[in-house]
Amino acid sequence: MKNYIAYCGLDCESCEARIATIHNNDALREKVARLWSELNGVEITPEMINCVGCRIDGVKTPYCESLCPIRQCALGKAWRPAEAAAGWSAVKSWPRSLGTMPRL
Repeated sequence: MKNYIAYCGLDCESCEARIATIHNNDALREKVARLWSELNGVEITPEMINCVGCRIDGVKTPYCESLCPIRQCALGKAWRPAEAAAGWSAVKSWPRSLGTMPRL
């Protein structure tokens, strides 16, 4: 299983926050911050748009780092993809928008 698939099923490899981080692209960070601010009705600054992926060691957006309930649950249970393949069927029902953060 790809390491860039988040615990929730989001493809981090396609996420513009990750792309902005990997390429150190401040213009893309600004674009993502504006979009996520509009989608979630909260202020998200370009400085918050730094993430290498949910399951990859390194920097994460504030939401992914500490607010995402799916990630927190998976970390608390020491979830491993090989041991939880059956669990992915439950995740498929979650709404997903590649490159966007879930609504707060």
